[in-house]
Amino acid sequence: MSVQSETAPDTAAPGGLDRWRELRALQQPAWPDQEALRAVTSELATQPPLVFAGEADNLRERLAAASRGEAFLLQGGDCAETFAEITADNIRDKIKTILQMAVVLTYGASIPIIKMGRMAGQFAKPRSSDVETRDGVTLPAYRGDIINSFEFTAESRIPDPQRLLAAYRSSATSLNLIRAFTQGGFADLRRVHEWNRGFLDNPAYAAYDAFAGEIDRAIRFMQAAGADFDALRTVDFYSSHEGLLLDYERPLTRIDSRTGLAYDCSAHFLWIGERTRQLDGAHVDFFSRVRNPLGVKLGPTSTVADAVALIDRLNPDGEPGRLTFITRMGAGKVRDLLPALVEGVAADGRPVTWVCDPMHGNGITSGNGYKTRRFTDVIDEVRGFFEVHRSLGTVPGGLHVELTGDDVTEVLGGSEEIDDVGLTRRYTTLVDPRLNHQQSLEMAFLVAEMLRDS
Repeated sequence: MSVQSETAPDTAAPGGLDRWRELRALQQPAWPDQEALRAVTSELATQPPLVFAGEADNLRERLAAASRGEAFLLQGGDCAETFAEITADNIRDKIKTILQMAVVLTYGASIPIIKMGRMAGQFAKPRSSDVETRDGVTLPAYRGDIINSFEFTAESRIPDPQRLLAAYRSSATSLNLIRAFTQGGFADLRRVHEWNRGFLDNPAYAAYDAFAGEIDRAIRFMQAAGADFDALRTVDFYSSHEGLLLDYERPLTRIDSRTGLAYDCSAHFLWIGERTRQLDGAHVDFFSRVRNPLGVKLGPTSTVADAVALIDRLNPDGEPGRLTFITRMGAGKVRDLLPALVEGVAADGRPVTWVCDPMHGNGITSGNGYKTRRFTDVIDEVRGFFEVHRSLGTVPGGLHVELTGDDVTEVLGGSEEIDDVGLTRRYTTLVDPRLNHQQSLEMAFLVAEMLRDS
């Protein structure tokens, strides 16, 4: 499918794509050299799109199915990607983790799973403070590799527009590998046992192997019955990230040559974070003008009025699959706060897809000073999310999780029983703690049970 490049840098751009420049844009870096920024964004605007309008349209249809309970979204990946970790092995292992989770959910709950990575663009992170102080030295906060470097030096923390181009190239590399792995035979469902090779003995892996054996038997039966297995060879895998850095998202927006409508071609799915969902802010205005399926994070302070107003801005016509609400309440609050929000949106009548983010509302600091989460809290929030929807007769549409395919020790608990001391062994994240491969599989088995009961 062809697209046209549209780069007009003024508010006369199609659909008012640049009106956001007149509004307050939170969580943006203080670029020191505006001319250098203009040169980079102009170059970005000439680059090929990373994804295509037709792919985003297909995802919107699938998310509409999830809103009706006919599919379930599994969205997972790093808290913040780094350029150094864009390797074939890292990308393969993240894809493998999501595929394994999806197999457990599909087979365990008999429902199609929409597979989406927090990948190929998740390079920018919002921060609670513009600065960071260490040992009496104060420097600009690390805002992700797309903006500055994690290294704590004055030079490294200066926002550098050239990093936008590096993020584009890294995203293109990731998407190329994602397509190769998911379309080139690696994702073939008949290889479910191979996906577990190289992992140590553990209850989660043993359960997965038993599950894979059941799938093997089912496939052999279908094969003997003459079934066509072409559909098992490949999977559709979508990319997503928080649409935080508008100086990156705007240059990668293109006008679809078929329809004349704008698509943000940096990813299939973009979401607006809890810190940038102001109704009169730049982020809501910009994303209201692109056709991608969109998400909005809703935390414990969100009200029904907030949610309905966001629908008015982002999906006024109530198009199914256009808008996803990603709730992040915290395990201790989800059962108290989510019901009124879901009821209020349901009363509005326009469809949304409800997705649970059980990570961001459950952050704690360990006794030895590590930023972490408890696996039990993460699971309890997911359980509460399902309980609320079951009680209201509404649909739990998906799961949004920070995870990695690596054997890290960043989240407390799980069958490994990671404790405070265990965190010190393989704590590698630069921002937020992630579920490791084993904990991700454990979650999949538990969520499959919840889906069967919902």
